[in-house]
Amino acid sequence: MEKVTVQMLIERALEARTYSYSPYSGFQVGAALLARDGQVFTGCNIENAGYTPTNCGERTAFFKAVSEGVRDFAAIAVVAGPADTKGDLLMGAPCGVCLQVMMEFCDPETFQIIIAASPEKYEIFTLKEMLPRGFGPKDLGR
Repeated sequence: MEKVTVQMLIERALEARTYSYSPYSGFQVGAALLARDGQVFTGCNIENAGYTPTNCGERTAFFKAVSEGVRDFAAIAVVAGPADTKGDLLMGAPCGVCLQVMMEFCDPETFQIIIAASPEKYEIFTLKEMLPRGFGPKDLGR
């Protein structure tokens, strides 16, 4: 299996963003989640007229992976911006709910969050850097 690079993961997130269902905000998010076994699960944001049922791209990718039995993750790339963006996208960080989902399934010390504007312009953070006092399964003695 080919080693997945940061740029490949960002490209997959950019592709996932094209499937965004965002008729209300016009803000499209794509995510590409890398499992430790090399599988990549993609997700996009899916809005709803009721707003509360809206789901972020990051959570869509996680839920797809977990629903297929995968629960060991290495990294996620996130791209975001208005639908009419020309050129580089925003450097949009995951929301607090998405970070909490990551806490459920990822090691905060090693899981990498790649926030990208393009395959050439990105920053990498650990989950712990993004959510320094995160609450996860270990806090429940698990």
